[in-house]
Amino acid sequence: MSESESSKSNIPEFSVSELAFSLKKTLEENYERVRVRGELSRVSIASSGHMYSSLKDENAVIDAVCWKGVLSKLNIRPEEGLEVICIGRISTYPQRSNYQLIIESIELAGEGALLKMLEERKKKLAAEGLFDLKCKKDIPFLPQTIGVVTSPTGAVIRDILHRLQDRFPRHVLVWPVLVQGESAAEQIAAAINGFQTLHNHNQPKPDLLIIARGGGSLEDLMPFNEEIVIRAVANSIIPIISAIGHETDTTLIDYAADLRAPTPTGAAEMAVPMRSNLIAQILDDETRLLSGMNRMLLETKYKLEAQSGKLIDPLKLLEIHVQKLDHLGDKITGVFKHYISRKQKNIIEVGARLHTPRDQLLDAQKTLARWAEQLSNLTIKITKDRKQKLSHIGNMLEAYSFENILKRGFTVIQSSDNTLITEAGQAVSGSHIKIRFKHNQYVDAVFGKKASSLNLKKPKKIKIKKNKTDDNQISLF
Repeated sequence: MSESESSKSNIPEFSVSELAFSLKKTLEENYERVRVRGELSRVSIASSGHMYSSLKDENAVIDAVCWKGVLSKLNIRPEEGLEVICIGRISTYPQRSNYQLIIESIELAGEGALLKMLEERKKKLAAEGLFDLKCKKDIPFLPQTIGVVTSPTGAVIRDILHRLQDRFPRHVLVWPVLVQGESAAEQIAAAINGFQTLHNHNQPKPDLLIIARGGGSLEDLMPFNEEIVIRAVANSIIPIISAIGHETDTTLIDYAADLRAPTPTGAAEMAVPMRSNLIAQILDDETRLLSGMNRMLLETKYKLEAQSGKLIDPLKLLEIHVQKLDHLGDKITGVFKHYISRKQKNIIEVGARLHTPRDQLLDAQKTLARWAEQLSNLTIKITKDRKQKLSHIGNMLEAYSFENILKRGFTVIQSSDNTLITEAGQAVSGSHIKIRFKHNQYVDAVFGKKASSLNLKKPKKIKIKKNKTDDNQISLF
């Protein structure tokens, strides 16, 4: 065995996985906690909630991962192009032979980066119309109930309540929230939204909201720059006064609110008027109103007196109207007399055209006599016509009577109960029958054969024999 081959055999042999995980362990042991400054790039939130991105500067790039549990606790929201300082550990992803930074916390790399981020967010929200002046609501002059969103333990709420008590005491509802920290933005947004539906829980709905906190650094005021808070303020149907920090502090909530106060105390002053000033103004207005009314009454009195001096004596005015009334009375009397005279003339003319009752009675009698004569002639004519028609019918009845038929040699055969026999089948052999001739003459006979045995086609000649017992009865045998 050669010396080179012997030296090669002393090099330890690794599998790919062993080498990859050995490197992973070495990096994690030597770079267990590092602080890296750079610009966030390729920020992507997976459906699982984990964030995958990169940190870069002008010379290098390193992959970065922030797990879901850590991401939800960050004070800032990672955005593309944001310069940050990340604290975490170095590890590898063996499947791709990549090393990466596992982020445990993120902070902004200086105030300039934070201001840049806020400026970009401001432009974005302004483009959506959340800061439009036409969307601002009027602040009520004297709200009945005021809602305050702030920390319940700070000096801010005491300053607001004290200032309201001095100026004009009002009913105040406090919604306690965190004003800085991880969950502050969510609590502030929830409070604003909660006040919108407070009347559904048997609580008075505020007429005005004050969102306030004391001064602090730019990082401390960050909850009032978050989108969730800005959108809640813009969507509020209750007017909102923002009072964040000192007069020099500006947050994005100031642009979305309906009115910005320089301080929380200033917000209380804007919320209600000064009661003493209102009372003084009311008294001053009352004095001015009474003075104005007295002055108006005096001026009206002077005008009335001046006008009354120009009026004519009322008696003289009445004389003219009395004379006019008399003239109209005479005119009405003449018109009425003329009307009566014309009606009387019409009555006389109508009366002259009327007939006396006697004349009317004579006319009626003549008309009745004429009608009676016409009725008599009509009755005679109708009676004559009816007699002629009756005679004609009698002649026809006589001509078609069966007596005339008997006279022509025909007979009528009847049974013993006077029922007419019109068919041979109606007679029974040995039954008595009657044969009727003209002049109402009858002959009694006995039918000798059954009706069923008779030859209807060739009837036999019936011989009439006198019966010894009865000369009037004949036999058909």
